[in-house]
Amino acid sequence: MMLVPDPRDVAPRLATGAFILNSGLGKLHADEATAQGVHGMACTAYPFLEKIEAQKFTKLLACAELAVGGALLAPFVPSRLAGLALTGFAGGLVGLYLRLPGMRESGSLRPTRDGIPLAKDTWMLGIGLGLLSSGARWGCPAGARRGRRRCRR
Repeated sequence: MMLVPDPRDVAPRLATGAFILNSGLGKLHADEATAQGVHGMACTAYPFLEKIEAQKFTKLLACAELAVGGALLAPFVPSRLAGLALTGFAGGLVGLYLRLPGMRESGSLRPTRDGIPLAKDTWMLGIGLGLLSSGARWGCPAGARRGRRRCRR
């Protein structure tokens, strides 16, 4: 039996998956300056990443983005699983926004002009949480999803 995402999950999965996949493709063959910038920003927020070489970190980040973006775009991946991957990935990015100096106005969650590109990751976190909660419908008969009968597993 092939499970496909609920129609309400398709648009967020396509939009977010394409965005993340494109970002991963852009980082896959990053030059040294780009890798240093990406790595430096990540190390400021997460100091344990200093142990990883900049090029290697950027390549690993690109692979993670390709995996998350691909999972979101693949219709055979359940929305709950895709949502779990997106929530974890976006959670790390929101942590970056919260930890980097100069991204937020003092004493506030409101982004500065420099923080707006990172603040958008909160949308991905919300989409991930929505997909994660929508996944509770997987494995139930079609009628149970519409409330006609209870889903018992």
